[in-house]
Amino acid sequence: MTNTNKTVLAIVAHPDDAEISCAGTLALLKDKGWNVVMATMTPGDCGTTVHSRAEISKIRKQEAADAAAMLDADYHCLECDDVFVMYDRETIVKAIALIRKTKPSVVITMSPSCYMVDHEMTSKIIQTACFSAGIMNIVTEGLEPYFYTPHLYYVDAMEGKDRFGKPVEPGMIVDISSKIQLKEDMLACHASQRNWLRDHHGMDEYIIAMKSFGEKRGKEINASYGEGYRQHLGHAYPQNNILKEELGDLVHER
Repeated sequence: MTNTNKTVLAIVAHPDDAEISCAGTLALLKDKGWNVVMATMTPGDCGTTVHSRAEISKIRKQEAADAAAMLDADYHCLECDDVFVMYDRETIVKAIALIRKTKPSVVITMSPSCYMVDHEMTSKIIQTACFSAGIMNIVTEGLEPYFYTPHLYYVDAMEGKDRFGKPVEPGMIVDISSKIQLKEDMLACHASQRNWLRDHHGMDEYIIAMKSFGEKRGKEINASYGEGYRQHLGHAYPQNNILKEELGDLVHER
């Protein structure tokens, strides 16, 4: 089945995950005429040392919306609890509803293998939601089944490694060199997360860390900056690489 709806949905775990991992690719797709939608499973309500859950949720959702606005993108939050993203019926139905509402032909989500369980659960939930959005016996109020399985891509694991420190190699790298300033500007919207990382992780090089890893991936394809992806190629999912078809020589398959 062919889908001519040029919409890409980036649905990640927390505000700032997309800016770190796939904002450059989203910007490139926008230049190709794609509609960009950004979403998070949680509002990042545990990412603070000073605010209540309600306070930090409001702050971080506004930061996410501000970053999304740089791509003229809508932002959605599924309102799951930070640190407690669960692979359960309620959460999967929320994700299915978002897919039915936005009707993407491409979905980008978290790596199945990463340092944080929220990231890994998000990956599993979105895999199921993409596959199940067309199942008529799963009811989402006011939304009809979406009879199309989107192309599904997983972003790089954080720092490109699994929980054991072993490399998680991407199947392709997108040259985002022309979009690195926009990616940086989008990430800079997340001021509250920088403060949290400084206080909790002892890490105050938020943007530098993003750019450093982008340089690492870029070097692998003789470019200044890159973003890595793996495509879900299991049964019933599209087998063609639509990112390559849309972005051409900027996509380096491995």
